[in-house]
Amino acid sequence: MPARCPICKKPIDDANVAAAGSPFPFCSERCKLIDLGRWLDGKYQVPAVDDEEIEAPSPEAPPLPNED
Repeated sequence: MPARCPICKKPIDDANVAAAGSPFPFCSERCKLIDLGRWLDGKYQVPAVDDEEIEAPSPEAPPLPNED
């Protein structure tokens, strides 16, 4: 199964994957720049979690079973 460009979904030739200066995982420089523009515009974001949302284990929690 050939790889597909994450921007335009065109199949990527195996020859382009190994080539020096290849835009892989994109099919072309155009798709590579579109992706970069999306990152710079803030359209891609890593979700953040507030420390208060993370629950600490309760001290009364039973110990985990030993997997010996």
